[in-house]
Amino acid sequence: MPKPNPKRLLVEGAEDRRVIPFFMENFISWGDTKSAWPVEIESFNGIEDMLKPGVIEAELKTSGLRALGVIVDANDHPAQRWRRIRERAIAAVPALPNDIPETGLVAINTDGLRFGAWLMPDNRSRGMLETFLSLFIPPEGQLLWTYAQAKCGEAKNHGASYKEVHADKARIHTWLAWQDDPGQSLHLAVLART
Repeated sequence: MPKPNPKRLLVEGAEDRRVIPFFMENFISWGDTKSAWPVEIESFNGIEDMLKPGVIEAELKTSGLRALGVIVDANDHPAQRWRRIRERAIAAVPALPNDIPETGLVAINTDGLRFGAWLMPDNRSRGMLETFLSLFIPPEGQLLWTYAQAKCGEAKNHGASYKEVHADKARIHTWLAWQDDPGQSLHLAVLART
């Protein structure tokens, strides 16, 4: 039985789990087999499952763990989201700041365990994975991106029922629907455009 990866990354859901390796591949080699992955990604059934009391705390106590990362959507309350993550990790990593730095966070405890956190899109703004990915729309796609944003707003006025907190999801998927290959999944779109 292979040894578990000593580096783990916790994400909110399956979409994050699929997209992040494709995005990371631009910066570090991902590897073709699980044993070659630079980090093992564990997805949850949403933020509430990830932030349940005991989940992050247990992850931080995993035998052999050298690094634990957490990537979540800021949604409408980035400071509140950070406070909840910090509450879960503070016992294992006491030096966590009250506010997450704009550049993200990597802290090391006295045992050498690294703990990292990133709130999509930029540790300060409201948003989510889709907001973050929209930052990478190439210059030649910006005109269509602006149009997609406007049309999603119009659709809201015509009965589109998506929640305002999910507006960025509606916008990026609308933009993707107008690409060649229409309606690609986020991870394939990232792969095609990175």
